[in-house]
Amino acid sequence: MKLKQLFKIAINCTECPLSANRTNVVFGEGPEDAKIMLVGEAPGEKEDQTGKPFVGRSGRLLTDIITESGMDRRDIYITSIVKCRPENNRLPRKLEYTTCIGLYLNKQIDLINPKIIGLLGNSAIYALIGKKNVTQIHGNVYEVDGRKYMALFHPAAAVRFRKLIPQLEEDMLKLKNLID
Repeated sequence: MKLKQLFKIAINCTECPLSANRTNVVFGEGPEDAKIMLVGEAPGEKEDQTGKPFVGRSGRLLTDIITESGMDRRDIYITSIVKCRPENNRLPRKLEYTTCIGLYLNKQIDLINPKIIGLLGNSAIYALIGKKNVTQIHGNVYEVDGRKYMALFHPAAAVRFRKLIPQLEEDMLKLKNLID
């Protein structure tokens, strides 16, 4: 199976309650042979409107930080633990993220086979590696089931709390250096 085939399945998904209110499935974007995958929490309003991940304010900050670290966003595969926007931008519920991870994200990871997966924020960190408190573990690398993951602050947190930007920049540079 290819990513395009998986996307065609996802756009018709009704496996969890999030599908009822979505405008678009925000499946992910980037090359199928990306060395780096970034996984966020969930699409926001702008992402739901466009069908593309990280296009709002936090997406612009993420793109800037990727660029400042010497990478190109177009070389990174970017997605989230759920593909549909939770109403009022609430956190995804366990049923929602476990369903979406099982049906789509695990397959995306297998198809892309990145060298490292950057987990953006507490929701993605907990859902994929079972760790908590990004404030304490950001920048750390974990190996789970033969895959390498790095915990990073979510760019939306850095938009709200500007003091996190230097830490996110430092961690993104560290992530880049792990694949060089």
